[in-house]
Amino acid sequence: MKNLREQTDAKIAAGRKANPEFMEGVDAIITKAKEFQQGNNAIKVGEKAPIFELPNPEGKLISLDSLLDKGPLVITFYRGNWCPYCNLQLRALQARLNDIHALGATLVAISPQVPDGSMTKNEINDMGFIVLSDQDAKVASQYGVAWEVPEFLAEHMRVDRELDLEKINNGNGHILPIPATFVLGKDGVVQWNYVNVDYRIRSEPDEVVEALKNLS
Repeated sequence: MKNLREQTDAKIAAGRKANPEFMEGVDAIITKAKEFQQGNNAIKVGEKAPIFELPNPEGKLISLDSLLDKGPLVITFYRGNWCPYCNLQLRALQARLNDIHALGATLVAISPQVPDGSMTKNEINDMGFIVLSDQDAKVASQYGVAWEVPEFLAEHMRVDRELDLEKINNGNGHILPIPATFVLGKDGVVQWNYVNVDYRIRSEPDEVVEALKNLS
């Protein structure tokens, strides 16, 4: 089975073949973002993670403290279920959930999408990990991974993909998280992180599992 990077590389290659002009535009935006060091303000290893309280798909508020009461925590910020790269990442993490749970950790995925009541309780339980809604990417901003989407990408999502992110997120459709993953110890201190302003490239689940094994 292909690892996550191989899967995303294949998707990027397919995108370059199908729409080379768009992908060249994305490359240019990512290069500019890296030049301006966007994403460099993300919370660092050794820092205490900001507390939060966010709703799950049922609208129930879940706090960081309640999650840490269970043990170490893996937090991954993603753009939304409309993002194919996010879906690849979440499926890859789902495939390693048994390993994550065996190390006493909980996986939490956070996006700006608001709960719309479309998921049944069984569907929520079947996901195996916790999904939380961070309206207007306020928590992502606290973690240093909020990003104002350039108009080139915003227009692509609005026109080419017919995505109404203001409706999907019930708020600001121009602020999305930089896809990022943090491993927290039970004390809430960041022990490992991965932040990449190139939304097409994600951390490998193997790296997450290894980071959990290395918790002191």
